[in-house]
Amino acid sequence: MASLSAWFWNERFWLPHNVTWADLADPAPGVEYPKAGHLITVFPLALGIFAVRILFERFIASTCAHRLHIQAGVVRRAQPNTVLEKVFTSITKNPDSRHLDGLSKQLDWEVRKVQRWFRDRRNQDKPSTHTKFCESMWRFTFYLCIFIYGFRFLWQSPWLWDTRHCWYGYPYQVITPGLYRYYVAELAFYWSLMFSQFTDIKRKDFLIMFIHHLVTVGLISFSYVNNMARVGTLVMCVHDTSDFLLEAAKLANYAKYQRLCDFLFIVFSVVFFITRLVIYPVWVLNSTMFESWEIVGPFPSWWFFNISLVVLQVLHIIWSYLIARIAVKAILHGKVCNDVRSDIESSSEEEANKTKTSPYSPKGENGVNGHCAAAKARAQNHSSW
Repeated sequence: MASLSAWFWNERFWLPHNVTWADLADPAPGVEYPKAGHLITVFPLALGIFAVRILFERFIASTCAHRLHIQAGVVRRAQPNTVLEKVFTSITKNPDSRHLDGLSKQLDWEVRKVQRWFRDRRNQDKPSTHTKFCESMWRFTFYLCIFIYGFRFLWQSPWLWDTRHCWYGYPYQVITPGLYRYYVAELAFYWSLMFSQFTDIKRKDFLIMFIHHLVTVGLISFSYVNNMARVGTLVMCVHDTSDFLLEAAKLANYAKYQRLCDFLFIVFSVVFFITRLVIYPVWVLNSTMFESWEIVGPFPSWWFFNISLVVLQVLHIIWSYLIARIAVKAILHGKVCNDVRSDIESSSEEEANKTKTSPYSPKGENGVNGHCAAAKARAQNHSSW
């Protein structure tokens, strides 16, 4: 175990040349450098955030939904049936005519009754607008609060105005209480998202999002342990800028304020493009790749960090293209387009068919999400990193 730990924490990977862990172990009195042990507090905080979220959605968000006349729907449950449940969970949720005929003979049911059972069973997995509203309201609240906190913190930080300060004196850079709180709050939130994925609305991209959250947690933790936290705060703030706008657009959509949703989505798109395609590469990547090379010089973990950030920029370009397509359709049509996102908040193809036939009807929940939801698969997949 000791040899494995020594291999993982190899100084020649993590630190610049001529710097050792011992150099960072005993700072001057009142001075604190980032350490991996500092991140232990993230886990109880993540559980606390998860608990706060449950209370927030149950009382505050639910009350807001009620005042906006967004009611929790009553779902008709399919009658218990072991055979059909096994087919539903392990074979198909939308049986074709061959399966329907076979099940009809096996159970001595009419084909229509089998179809009705599968329809009712699919509907059980569909989240109500009320549920999605509460979930989005929680995310909107957190994203807005963390953005305000991060921006206020950075406003007082010299590296916001001159990114070269991210590298002056590296890696002997003091971790301030404000920076530590910013990092721990972001990290705990994404840990809480990993926990809540198992209780949230189930989406088709469950595994992809789980891996994404895991990678996000890994990169935030990596930048902290490696004391690249200053530039890390810039990366987090750039990404936090548009998150709350997307959730605000979704809230407007769920409340059926369609014009407000369209407006917010356009604002979100513009902010997304500016922060991801202009500010991030010109401001952040320029600092991590060129200013750091000039001031500190490259070393193995430097290469890993920069390659990760460049890959993230490639994803920004892809997501921006997909969001632009949705925004153009919204402008041309003057209203919400059909929900074409990959993580459609439903488990049935029948729901998608309903969206196509009546995307703007009051009960067309998938249509309700429109381009605001369609962007979620692209925009929310970035999270903070």
